[in-house]
Amino acid sequence: MTDRTDLIFQWLKDHGYPVKNLHPASSDASFRRYLRADMGDATHIVMDAPPENEDCQPFVDIAKALFDSGLNVPQVLEEDLEQGFLLLDDLGDRLYLGELDQESVDRLYGDAIGALVTLQAGGPSDDELPSYDEALLLQEMELFRGWFLIRHLGLELDEETNAALDVTFRFLADSALGQPRVCVHRDYHSRNLMVSDTHNPGILDFQDAVIGPVTYDLVSLLRDCYIAWPREQVEDWALGFHELALQSGILNRELHADEKQFLVWFDLMGVQRHLKAIGIFSRLNHRDGKSGYLDDIPRTLYYVEEVSGRYPELTDLHNLIESRIKLALEAVIT
Repeated sequence: MTDRTDLIFQWLKDHGYPVKNLHPASSDASFRRYLRADMGDATHIVMDAPPENEDCQPFVDIAKALFDSGLNVPQVLEEDLEQGFLLLDDLGDRLYLGELDQESVDRLYGDAIGALVTLQAGGPSDDELPSYDEALLLQEMELFRGWFLIRHLGLELDEETNAALDVTFRFLADSALGQPRVCVHRDYHSRNLMVSDTHNPGILDFQDAVIGPVTYDLVSLLRDCYIAWPREQVEDWALGFHELALQSGILNRELHADEKQFLVWFDLMGVQRHLKAIGIFSRLNHRDGKSGYLDDIPRTLYYVEEVSGRYPELTDLHNLIESRIKLALEAVIT
């Protein structure tokens, strides 16, 4: 038992919660951890976020905004921002990832897409959240170069390759910045969505929300780094969302009705996100000692390879994957 666990027991006791035991509720890719608190007749979740590493205030603020907009998110029952403790509703332990299959996926994704429309139509607005701006988009893609290509694969990048990556990153950022702007969860995928018997899905890990591109959360869901579906099926779901977004006013029917343009946004947003994710998975291994995410890199890289092969502007990236990255990744895996 850690010192912080002792502090959590005392904090819960001081607030009148008769906790019997605490045990891990989930893993997290940050400095946070989540504990399930057994109260005898009920369970709650404790978020333990050391204040020197994490700020709980955005979680508290965004949780309230999302709950008020009608989404199924944990309510904050108690908070101690100074110590970095939150007591939350328990949304259960049925991750989307463990329950998605060909029989359930249309229903589960239908619910998740419906919730995403609610998030975008009624979630926090520009003056309540940071902007997903050019600097952040480029900073995220630099993780791919620094942590994956150089640190993980050990590649030496010459001036020409670096220049080509610079051009690619700016092209992807420009596409993202050209999209309509909405509330973006930023991690809307199968490990942050919970299967709920009512008001499905439960939504977790929203504290990094921003105002940004309309397709970002959609591609996080449909081209998930942890589970893959056939391209035709994914595009059908994406266009189903497109129609809902037009109907709900998230998209303007006069300006954004073109399905082909929407799929271009969707594709290019996915490349930006997947480059970032590959960099993060590499950083989690080398900086934080969390090697489990390395298993998700090949699937995520496949998305980048497949999409980049269909866009002339991404030819340099595609060729780099084909000529150097895949071979280097195989060498690292073996």
